[in-house]
Amino acid sequence: MTRCAFLGPIGTFTEEALLALELPDIEPVPCPTIDDVFAAASDGRAEYGVVPIENSLEGSVNATLDALAFDTGLYIQREIVRDIHHALIAAPGITLDDVTAVVSIPIATAQCRRWLAENLSGRPIVAANSTAEAAMKAVAEPGLASVGTALSAEVYGGVILHKDIEDFEGNQTRFILLGKDIQPRTGHDKTSVALFMHQDKPGTLLMILSEFAFGQINLTKIQSRPTRRALGEYMFYVDLEGHVEDEAVALALECLRLKLRTVKLLGSYPNAR
Repeated sequence: MTRCAFLGPIGTFTEEALLALELPDIEPVPCPTIDDVFAAASDGRAEYGVVPIENSLEGSVNATLDALAFDTGLYIQREIVRDIHHALIAAPGITLDDVTAVVSIPIATAQCRRWLAENLSGRPIVAANSTAEAAMKAVAEPGLASVGTALSAEVYGGVILHKDIEDFEGNQTRFILLGKDIQPRTGHDKTSVALFMHQDKPGTLLMILSEFAFGQINLTKIQSRPTRRALGEYMFYVDLEGHVEDEAVALALECLRLKLRTVKLLGSYPNAR
C-alpha cells in the first residue's frame, strides 16, 4: 500500500480530492494541519500528501504557499480542481432556529459569508482546523452547526440543515498532490516556482515578467508573499504554463537565477485544465 497524507480528519474536502485521484493501492493518512501533511510526506510516514492551495472565491491558501516556498523539499506532482459545495450540518433533532454558533475553517465560512449573514445573523463563527473536525464538534454539541462536506455529515452522524450554502456558483478549490520527484513532461504541463530577490528595488518585477514575456511563456498566477525576514520584504510565487524541461521555460528560469537571490522550483506537473 502507498500511504498518502491529507488534511483530515476523515470527511474533508481534501479527502474527497484524494479519492478523486483514483490512485491504486492508496492508504489515506489523515493529518490535523497542512503543516502536518507536509511533515508526513517529508519524513517517510507517507509517500505523498494532498493539501488545498487555492479557492476561486477566497484566493490562495497561504499555509500551503509558505510551506512550499520555505519549509519543504517536496514537489507538486499533480493538481486536482474540485467543485465545492458547502452544507450546514448539525446534530440530529437540531433546527436552524436552534443554532447558537457556527464552526468551520475560516476559508469555508468566508465562502458562505452572505448566506450566514442572511440566515444566521448574530451567531458567532468559531474556527476549526478542518471541516471534518467542525462536523464532529457540531454533532457533539447540540446548538453548534458546522459548514463543510455532505460526506462529513454522513461519516459523523450529523444531519444536513441546508445544502449548497456557498455564496456563488462555480466555487472551486485547487488541491495539489505532493511528492519527492519532478514529474516527467507530458506536453500539457504547468510549473510553479518561488522567486526571491536580492533586494527590493525599482524594476525588479518588470525584469521578472520580461524574462517570461521574452520566452512567450504565459503566467497563470503571480502572488507576493512576505519572506519572513523583515517587514516589507517580499518574494513572488509564480505559476506558468509549460514544463521545466521545455527549452523556453528552462532558459527563462536560468536567466532569473543569474539575477535573483533564489529561484526555487516547486514542481512541474500535468495541467488540470
